[in-house]
Amino acid sequence: MAHEVRGVVARGKGAPVTIETIVVPDPGPGEAVVDVQACGVCHTDLHYREGGINDEFPFLLGHEAAGVVSAVGEGVTDVAVGDYVILNWRAVCGQCRACLKGEPQYCFDTHNAAQRMTLLDGTELSPALGIGAFAEKTLVHSGQCTKVDPAAPPAAAGLLGCGVMAGVGAAMNTGAVKRGESVAVFGCGGVGDAAVAGARLAGATTIIAVDIDDRKLEWARNMGATHTVNSAGTDPVEAIRALTGGFGVDVAIDAVGHPKVFEQAFYSRDLAGRVVLVGVPTPDMQITLPAIEIFGRGGAIKSSWYGDCLPSRDFPMLIDLYLQGRFDLDAFVSETIGLGDVEAAFEKMHKGEVLRSVVVFGT
Repeated sequence: MAHEVRGVVARGKGAPVTIETIVVPDPGPGEAVVDVQACGVCHTDLHYREGGINDEFPFLLGHEAAGVVSAVGEGVTDVAVGDYVILNWRAVCGQCRACLKGEPQYCFDTHNAAQRMTLLDGTELSPALGIGAFAEKTLVHSGQCTKVDPAAPPAAAGLLGCGVMAGVGAAMNTGAVKRGESVAVFGCGGVGDAAVAGARLAGATTIIAVDIDDRKLEWARNMGATHTVNSAGTDPVEAIRALTGGFGVDVAIDAVGHPKVFEQAFYSRDLAGRVVLVGVPTPDMQITLPAIEIFGRGGAIKSSWYGDCLPSRDFPMLIDLYLQGRFDLDAFVSETIGLGDVEAAFEKMHKGEVLRSVVVFGT
């Protein structure tokens, strides 16, 4: 029997979101219904509302979530009713060319639910990143459910579903930060601060946070940054070189996604260093660099998709580190809010007032 629940919908480009009644069907083959307990307000949801992803309105927003599986469809064996899960948007297929060559973290054909959730009048909804978790229940592919230790509270655990995993993975997976290395992170919002935390987890001894907002730099220091640079009045490249014996860092992470910031990251690394782009640029942005500099500096330039994570591997590991007191997920939760507060949370996020607002259901 289909369920009727409340959810946050973006009906048109730039229009304020609304609370609507969502019809969630029973799960079909390979699908699961999850009772959502908490969902973070991520910048990607705002991109959907602004039409920055595509124009397939109306969208059911929300994707950074944790909850409990309440129903599964035919053939589902990887999760069961009652499992506590984090939702992910990389449900690997196991059959694409990336999976077949042993690199499922790059899966090119990830799974989503085959059925669509709808409004009461039958209008089909496009779930954000194939999830749509600003709702009391959501329908996903079972592979989008990653089982983790239920001792982790959902407001913290759900953040691994997108932004925190993207940042941690940019440092640990894409950047492959090693013990004793130096790292610079440009942009100290949720993803950038997660990259700082990831660099710390990986054993970096010098972690330099760069931003134009002193409040964000303080957040980064709390996450493990050993040095901060306010680039509003200081040349970050020169400052980073001064902090690294004149050489630059081993890994420079651009968590902003702007050509000027990328250029700063590029020039702030040591010879044979790695540059990682995890901030999302707009389609019109262009980067111009001298070819001789790309050649002469060696190393690598990498983009990071979802922190190059494999949810089945990385989510349980990071939750274990959290429960051991070694990874402070709680520090990313600036506030908990109700479902009706999402529009206000977008404004706070846009102004840089929060790392994450988290919708907790039942509040």
